[in-house]
Amino acid sequence: MDTKYIFQKENFSLSNDELLLDETLFHNANGYIGVRSNYEEGYPTNFKTIRGMYLNGFYDIAPMKQAEKLCGLIEEKQIMVNTADTQGILIEINGESFSLFSGEVLKRTRTLDMLNGTTSRDILWRSPSGLELNIKFTRLTSFYMLPLFLVKVHITPINFSGTIKITSTHIGDVMNFFDPTDPRVAGESHRHIEVKNVIHDGNATILHAETITSKLNFCSAVSHKTKAARTKADGTTKIFEYDVNKGETIEFYKFSILCDSIRYPDYMDECIYLIKTAASLGESYFYDKQSEYLRKFWDNCSIDVDGDDDLTIALRYNLYQLLQSAGKDPNSNIAAKGLSGEGYEGHYFWDTEMYMQPFFTLTERETAKNLIRNRYTILEHAKQNAKILGHKQGAAYPWRTIMGRECSGYFPSGSAQYHISGDIAYAVIAYYLATKDKSLLAECGAEILIETARLWIDIGNYCEGKFHINEVTGPDEYTCLVNNNYYTNALAQYNLNWAVKSVQMLKEMGLADHVLNKTGVTDAELAAFTSAADAMNLPFDEKLGINPQDDSFLQKKMWEAHTVKEEETPLLLHYHPMYLYRHQICKQADTVLAHFILEDTQSLETIEKSFAYYERVTTHDSSLSTCIFSIVASKLGQVDKAYKYFGDSAKMDLFNTHKNTKDGIHTANMGGTYMAIVYGFGGLRIKESGLSLCPVLPEKWNSYNFSFLYEDAKISVKVMRDKTLVTLLHGTEKQITIKGKSYALINEIEVQ
Repeated sequence: MDTKYIFQKENFSLSNDELLLDETLFHNANGYIGVRSNYEEGYPTNFKTIRGMYLNGFYDIAPMKQAEKLCGLIEEKQIMVNTADTQGILIEINGESFSLFSGEVLKRTRTLDMLNGTTSRDILWRSPSGLELNIKFTRLTSFYMLPLFLVKVHITPINFSGTIKITSTHIGDVMNFFDPTDPRVAGESHRHIEVKNVIHDGNATILHAETITSKLNFCSAVSHKTKAARTKADGTTKIFEYDVNKGETIEFYKFSILCDSIRYPDYMDECIYLIKTAASLGESYFYDKQSEYLRKFWDNCSIDVDGDDDLTIALRYNLYQLLQSAGKDPNSNIAAKGLSGEGYEGHYFWDTEMYMQPFFTLTERETAKNLIRNRYTILEHAKQNAKILGHKQGAAYPWRTIMGRECSGYFPSGSAQYHISGDIAYAVIAYYLATKDKSLLAECGAEILIETARLWIDIGNYCEGKFHINEVTGPDEYTCLVNNNYYTNALAQYNLNWAVKSVQMLKEMGLADHVLNKTGVTDAELAAFTSAADAMNLPFDEKLGINPQDDSFLQKKMWEAHTVKEEETPLLLHYHPMYLYRHQICKQADTVLAHFILEDTQSLETIEKSFAYYERVTTHDSSLSTCIFSIVASKLGQVDKAYKYFGDSAKMDLFNTHKNTKDGIHTANMGGTYMAIVYGFGGLRIKESGLSLCPVLPEKWNSYNFSFLYEDAKISVKVMRDKTLVTLLHGTEKQITIKGKSYALINEIEVQ
């Protein structure tokens, strides 16, 4: 067992808070299915649980009441559905029910094995009457057969012989979690699925259900493999009885398949076919395939830190969760909490493009392409959303969504965040620069760039020779509905310029016919894009030498972040929005983020002064913030400060620092952690001008290394105290700039 890929808890607490946290930390997912790590046998009735099995992109519609019915306000939302529950496995030993909350737990261990793609619970238990046995549950959501969830149970009597009974449940009557006190989860309870039919096919039970409002369908199928003395069925429940001798191990395997009508037109037939296929191939086949898949994954993206083993595990945990969270087809994306829980109701945000897609662009290109294609599948919804917002042209991507329609009820910090359209454009450009994949640009990327560029032309206007974008909200949700948000305007400028470049490139390659015919974009329109970009108003304060976050930000009363009391964080739960909006106080990186992604727009001196200014007023109440401050601190040579910000970011979920991991992991922060090493400490940049590195090494580390894909090459970087090694693992020769000096990367470069 390679301990660098193992996250483990031994003799952990059985408190309700710890169980809820562990339901998230040890969840299983593969980008399609997500399963909370609930105990198969359940909890005491007085315990709270978020018991769930989810399908990425599968949703129902829930009402969202507005106090005032103003034009265009959202009155319904999509919500990720808790589907059928196939987790249940109840165990009885000579009539006594197994539970960690009765008898005596002599030993208990929970393990996440990131090299083999499994989670497990290993328990040594003594029943109230003194019977001792070892029980091990092992779970897998298959990366090879995405609809498959597999549970293995091994039971070994230690000091007795007798009868053991296993009851396996398959439940369709389930509800979503809700909490009216927390704005990050659903505030009301709604029934989202209705069981339509249950059938039996050989050893399998198949449950067909339909969502109440969206009318989407799914099937769940369950089959078992075991050698029992007696078996009986009661509806979708199956009971297995064994006569066992001391020291004899019972092996029990539960195969579950979930198929939805979005991906599978013949979802029931596909579900039945897959459950039979899975059972016939057997558990060993899927364990082997899981390990094979993950070895390839880690080979592309492995990241190591010499000098902090706990941090290496945390980093690998974060990357593994990104893999578990990312949709593996164009029908889905990456939810803010992945598939680990119901926080933010399974919605997709700008988090994908700015925090998570960079990881996949550099390591798992097929996933990155599917994320772009997913945004393309909802482009028509984005164009319709623009019309709802009053625009005559362009695509205004929804702030939060699953299937493409806006789900944000509070528009000042939701729909007003127009920058999401620029973020999606930025991700298209970043993918092209890293891969030079012109086919994806021709297929869908250029069309996204043109339609988002059209939005900026429509929302903006000229005044005294400058192009202004008014009444928008930037990434900082403590400052809403402002004029000329620096981040938004800088991104719009980049978007406009690249819309023109993409068309020009495709014309030169003879690949422009599709996008020209689809969009009808004209030379005059492209010229208008260039003019707006050239005239873009990027706020700058001569006295302070910084980029103000927006036109009015510096006029407001300053609220220095260090004066905020810990018990008042996050501020959004303790202060009225209007109070926050009237102060210089930031929830997260805004202008500082722009200085990372578009660093060439301003001088290093301006970036340094802006960074120092925004440090004073940023609370980092958002999990998206500290990783960005770490990256910019690295760029500025403030390595100790970068390391502090990085540490806060890297350990967020494993140490539950934001106290809400029970609702799901912070996927964007996990992507930000990766960026903080690769783009921050490693100084990696991929621009039109080419590839560059400017590595720094934190004092507490001996070295670190990472690898990434660039064009047709795979490159590894190892940063040590006295030198940096850059190795071309495969691919053609590349030009690379390291610490300002240009090199030809043929085999390996050593830089002192």
